[in-house]
This record gives sequence, C-alpha cells and structure tokens, in this order.
Amino acid sequence: MATLEDALTDTIDSSAAGAVARAFRTARLQAVALGDFPGTIPASLAEAYTIQSAAIRGWPDTVGGWKVGRITGEAEVRHGVDRLIGPVFARLIQHSAGPAITTVAAIHGGFCAVEAELVFRLGRDAPTSGATISGEDALAYADALFAGVEIAGSPLPTINELGPTVVVSDFGNNAGLVVGGQIRDWRARLGQLEAETWIDGALIATGIDASFPGGIAASLAFAIQQAARMGLPLKAGTLISTGAITGVHDIRAGQSAEIRFGTGGSDGVLAVRCVPAVPQGAAA
Repeated sequence: MATLEDALTDTIDSSAAGAVARAFRTARLQAVALGDFPGTIPASLAEAYTIQSAAIRGWPDTVGGWKVGRITGEAEVRHGVDRLIGPVFARLIQHSAGPAITTVAAIHGGFCAVEAELVFRLGRDAPTSGATISGEDALAYADALFAGVEIAGSPLPTINELGPTVVVSDFGNNAGLVVGGQIRDWRARLGQLEAETWIDGALIATGIDASFPGGIAASLAFAIQQAARMGLPLKAGTLISTGAITGVHDIRAGQSAEIRFGTGGSDGVLAVRCVPAVPQGAAA
C-alpha cells in the first residue's frame, strides 16, 4: 500500500492546477457557488495537494492552522492513507469565551457544516523533514488542547460526495475555526474526551475522541508530516483541528449550533450562528 502517494511524487500540469485553484479562490472570495468541480477531478492526492498549494499561494491571508479530515472506506484503500489536511487561514480563526455566540458564514448554494473538534496548539516548531512520526512523538510538540468547532465550507455543494481529492483541492473543505477554552488535564484524558452537537436546539450526535484510528494524537502526527512534505512545516503557535468527533453536520444560514464538550458541557460549550457569506474581494 502506498504511503501518501509516495510523498507527493506524482505530477500535475501546473497550468491545470493553477486554473482549478483560481476557480475555487474566485468562488470563495466572491461568495458564489460552483455547479461542478472546475476542471478534471484529480486522480491522486498528490495532484490534489498540488492544487491546494497553488490556492494557498494565491489566497490573501496567511495560514494560521490546519484541519485534519478522515478518509474512509474504498477511498482509504485506494489512496493508502486515512487522513487529509487543509489550511485554516488566520482571519477565519475566531476565539470564543463563555456563552458568547460566534457568527460564521455559509456560501448560498455551497456546502457548510459544523464539526465538534479538539484543537492542539504547538508549543514549538515541528520537524521539517516530513518523516513519519508516531502519535506519541507528535504530542511532544503540543502545549495545549482546546475545545473547537471547525466550520467546513466550500462553494461546491457536492464536495464531500466527490471524494477526498476534491476535498483536498479546495482547502480541505475548511471555512473557519472557532477555538474555545483549554481542556484541563488533557494528556491524561486522551481517549475519553466526549462531545455533543446540537443544531437549533436538537441533539444531533454524540462522540468521543477515541473513535479515530490512533486517536487525535495520530491526527496531529499526520498534520506535522503532511505539512512538512508540502514545504510548509508547522511552527510554534500553529493550531491543529484534529477531526470531527461527532461527525459532519450540515448547517445553513439562519441556523444555530451548540457544541458541548464533556458531560453536560463540563469541558466547555461553543455556540455558533450561521449567516450568509458576503463577497470579500477579487481573486489573485
């Protein structure tokens, strides 16, 4: 089984990658939906990360963190990997304290969802080699763990249906991150951290961090490895959103969600309200 498409040795025509990246950037910045994938769907994750890298270079913001998503089923077998990453841009990272409601945006006709996530903060620079490391080794680079909500979002409404290479191509299907309070005693409690997702007052799903293969430490290790392989090694202060504990739950403008961490929200509660996205400017 190949590992990460042989560390990104596949190639893709740079003009084709640039055109797809530009189409996604334009749609996001203008807050308009796409009716279909803007080009030929990448056959490999290597091709998809080439598109993502091109899109990052042209985006008018810096990367403040990364999200980790799951690859499952037949796609996991085909690509030889069970996770993917995408950038979280600095201006889309919001910090929330207490019961305050955080506003997040959805592109009309596109895709938007909320995901209960646990978010690591790196306390020191991670390795630059891209070599495989264990989850246990990865934890040595983290100095804090926070409650969080990833806002999954894309101008392409079918992004998840089209598979992981499409998800990777469009910033890993990320549209923001809400970071709450620190999780107490997190090192001793890994594998026991629970969350609930509520939308418009109804309980939608519950989950626990132990549901991930290798736990959220493996997600951190994957992000460290993959970012380095892309030439973007993680620096101290970077945030890593480790994957959806309770699943991926669609949300549209006008709806609200509440994510409760721990029993009865004992590890924190984050509330978000979804509003229509507005144009941000022209694409590069």
